Amino acid sequence: MSPLMTSVQPSMPIPPDPAAVLVGRLEVPGVGPHLVTLRGDVLVDVTRSMGPTMSDLLDLDHPADDVREAVGEGSWSLHDVLRASLSRDSSQPHLLAPFDLAAIKAAGVTFAKSMVERVIEEHAKGDPGAARALRERLGATVADAARVTPGSPESAEIKQRLLAEGLWSQYLEVGIGPDPEIFTKGQPLSSVGIGSCVGVLERSTWNNPEPEVVLACSASGRAVGATLGNDVNLRDFEGRSALLLAEAKDNNASCALGPFIRLFTEDFGLEELRQSEVSMRITGRDGFVVEAVSRVNEMSRTFEELISHTWGPHHQYPDGFALFTGTMFAPTEDRDGDGEGFTHHVGDEVLISNPLIGALVNEVRPAESLAPWTFGARSLMANLADRGLLK
Repeated sequence: MSPLMTSVQPSMPIPPDPAAVLVGRLEVPGVGPHLVTLRGDVLVDVTRSMGPTMSDLLDLDHPADDVREAVGEGSWSLHDVLRASLSRDSSQPHLLAPFDLAAIKAAGVTFAKSMVERVIEEHAKGDPGAARALRERLGATVADAARVTPGSPESAEIKQRLLAEGLWSQYLEVGIGPDPEIFTKGQPLSSVGIGSCVGVLERSTWNNPEPEVVLACSASGRAVGATLGNDVNLRDFEGRSALLLAEAKDNNASCALGPFIRLFTEDFGLEELRQSEVSMRITGRDGFVVEAVSRVNEMSRTFEELISHTWGPHHQYPDGFALFTGTMFAPTEDRDGDGEGFTHHVGDEVLISNPLIGALVNEVRPAESLAPWTFGARSLMANLADRGLLK
């Protein structure tokens, strides 16, 4: 059994609010992916009435109301499914990442602490040792930029001052400039779910998790729900050059999402998310532990602003999109030596939680050692067609 089961109980991934409307994707061995919703302690199959894909479900006019009323065609014990998911027992029904055809997008540098660390990372050129001195020299100056509204006259003035001092950075540009950083985190169907291993490249020597709130958005650009995500990042790659962003961000199993999407209702929406917190705990096999809490309302940009820069007249997503909204976490605790900061070890357990959404837990492994990604859009369409779910 996976060591994940030693610290995560099967009840943890579920938000305590009984009114929460949760939807997800369940892999049934020998059959394929199913759309499910939680009713009590049972996951109910709503594929035929809501689907056949999660993109279809999220595109409904009133997805939460429709899911509440959907007729189910089968059910599975939540406890059994979570147990199989956390122990990585692929012979039993287990949870997948809750998105299928949706584009996986991400916003970067939306928290002040993360912005400062990215500036330091860039100047250190991927060297965690050099980052320590830079953190002391640049941190206070760059932190001044975190107190202004992005795109404001005050931010433009700070840009000119920092340019004169040789401290301006591409990360400050997207952190306080008029346009946020929006990038593609992964391809549709490439993400992994709760309990799965997440991957970092073997040749990366400086990397970290990025726990975030992830918005579930429809094809019309409307946020209809939220989940949790781990935007696994290679700091040494991105620090060497912003042109290495794809190599830093998009690798085998480098994107984790789940466990469920909580659909927006009259009692849960963007405002409730804004007032919530995201917690993270990293537990290593070496006994190393890091814990931190992020307040979502400390973001420098609003959810609505990030969505408007992702979707609009300039860009559309006909299958909807998942939008990572940024992280404030950039662990700096020394792990392997004085001044070397934090980096993942094989076997690290990363637990991300939010009381409104639930908890996502994954174990870190080399990306090269994980199972290849083989189930893409063609495989999904063929599977749904074989099951008679396509019109």
